[in-house]
This record gives sequence, C-alpha cells and structure tokens, in this order.
Amino acid sequence: MSGQHFRYDGKRVLIVGGATGMGAASARTATDLGADVIVFDVADVDYPAKQIEKVDLRSQENVDAALERVSGPIDAIFSCAGVADGTDGVMLINFISQRHIIDRLIAEGKFAATASVAMISSGAGMGWQSNLTQTLDFLASPDWDTAAAWIDAHPGTDSYLFSKQVVNTYVAHAAFALAARGIRINAVLPGPTDTPLAQANADLWLGWGAPFRKELGLDPLSPEQVGDTLAFLCSEAASGINGITVTIDHGHTSAAVTGAYEDPGVRGLLGLT
Repeated sequence: MSGQHFRYDGKRVLIVGGATGMGAASARTATDLGADVIVFDVADVDYPAKQIEKVDLRSQENVDAALERVSGPIDAIFSCAGVADGTDGVMLINFISQRHIIDRLIAEGKFAATASVAMISSGAGMGWQSNLTQTLDFLASPDWDTAAAWIDAHPGTDSYLFSKQVVNTYVAHAAFALAARGIRINAVLPGPTDTPLAQANADLWLGWGAPFRKELGLDPLSPEQVGDTLAFLCSEAASGINGITVTIDHGHTSAAVTGAYEDPGVRGLLGLT
C-alpha cells in the first residue's frame, strides 16, 4: 500500500454539517488530500469549497432542492451535522435528514461505483446495544415522513442521546445492504471535543472524562483529530473497514471497561454495573 490510498485526488466528497467544528475540520482535511468538497449547512461556510449549499436539515423540501443541485458521482459522505437537546428538530437534523441524503443519492445513482460514508456519533450513544429493540423499530420506518411520525408517536425520542444510539444502530444494521451496492459505512464516536457545540454545553460535554484527561495531562479532542479519522475511514486505506463505530477518546472508555481507570459513569453507560 502506498500513501496514495489515503488521498482523495479526483474524488468528490459531500460534507453534511460542514460549516464549523468537526465537519469543517474534515472538509479541510479532505481538501488538503485532493478532494473536491461540497458542503451542506444552514450556517455560513468561511473556507473555500467546490460547492456550498445553504441547507436547513429540518426541511425535506430544502434538502431535496440542494440535492438536485449536486451532480454525481459522490465518492464519500462525511455526515457531521449535529445539534444538542433544546434545538427544534433534533432527530431531523441528527439523523433523519442525513439518512435521507444517503437514500436519495442511491436512488438517483449519484454514488460512485465504490463509495463510503462516515457518520459522527457521540459518547452519548455508548451502550446502544441495550436499546436495539427500540432503535431497530425506529429504523424500520423507511422514509422521512414515517420516521418523523414515529418520533412524534414516541415521547422522549426527539433527543440527542436517542439520535446517537440510532446512528450507531444504523451503521451496524445498514452496512451489509450498503456493501452490496459497493458502499461502506462507518461512524466515529468522539469523546469531548472542543467545538462550538461543545462550548455551548461546556459543563456537561467538556466535563465528561475531565479527571481522566487531567491525570494524563490531556486536553479535549480537537476537531481535527476527529476530522482526520473521518477522512481515513472514507479513504481507500480503510477499504476493509465496514459497519463499525470507532471510539476516539484518548483511551478513556477502554481504560474504564477494563478497570485500568475507575469510572463508574462509563461502565454504567455500557451496562457493565
């Protein structure tokens, strides 16, 4: 294998939620690696890209109009959009719209012959396996309208935690069917990362794992550390990786699981206590 397997020369990459944070970092990395980058975001994008579309992910009409303006082939999607609880339409933004984009690109034949998807999950989605009955029931809603109706019918599911459990389940469940179409799908599960969204929820989001990081002299993750991993997962260098969620947290979760570092919070999320 040569370094070329890590590059994106001649490839087109769609970044959903690419204006700030991890999405912007992954867009810059993909550009540096040779990609033509297309960005979907409701916020302004302050860096150069091949194409920028102002998109409100809560509106199917808005998303579909943006997709009409995107031509194929798309070689990779970095699915990075995410909002916290308290924002209207959490599930629409964090999952329903982003699955819809994947489905539309497939239906319209806009994916390259071999393509890849990398989604951003979260530490909040750890232990998703314990909620498989509910997440799989939701994923059985096959389109935008039925998925939105399912959320409306199940109080408490229009939430950040449920959205990340769904992302993890979707990646694991959809990988087989997507592979039959030549598409790989994976996700990253970042620990606390210094993004505008995290800063807006700093006590909760950046406080998670703070004693662990302090003991090792580490800072929260940078957006670039996550963005670089997304770029790797969608590159040819990761061609054998499919259907998994990669935890990026300086080893916090692994240390807590094995007892190398005591953290009942991690073990509780994983159902180990």
